[in-house]
Amino acid sequence: MMYRRYRVSPMWREMDRLQQEMSRLYEEFRPPRWRVAPAYPALNVWSSDDALLVTAELPGVSSEDIEVSVVGETLTLSGVRKPDELKEGARYHRQERGYGKFSRTLQLPFPVKVEGIEASFKNGVLQIHMPRAEEDRPRKIAVKTA
Repeated sequence: MMYRRYRVSPMWREMDRLQQEMSRLYEEFRPPRWRVAPAYPALNVWSSDDALLVTAELPGVSSEDIEVSVVGETLTLSGVRKPDELKEGARYHRQERGYGKFSRTLQLPFPVKVEGIEASFKNGVLQIHMPRAEEDRPRKIAVKTA
């Protein structure tokens, strides 16, 4: 089979470049309400046979403004990050750090012992240690020979 080689006109290359540039500008300047915000706070979750550890990044939030609750197998972190206090006559040059109320819900991989949950907050990182419910822990079953 024989193929013909076509030369691409510089005009078409320029049109393609213009289309790419317009797409880039549209993405950059589209209204913020169309953008999807990342989940806040950012979480890491580790599990073992005995427990679950959740860490959450909460820079600029005080421990008094954080609420942790566990209902069934659902963990909810909520609270508020307060806006920065500006001095008299000062105004923002750039403002990227958000403020306001937040809430994040996470489905836990197994039931936890609510009475044993411990939470600590240091350097803007919240750590929540949740022991696995005794009735849900894996058990080793001994196999007897007859």
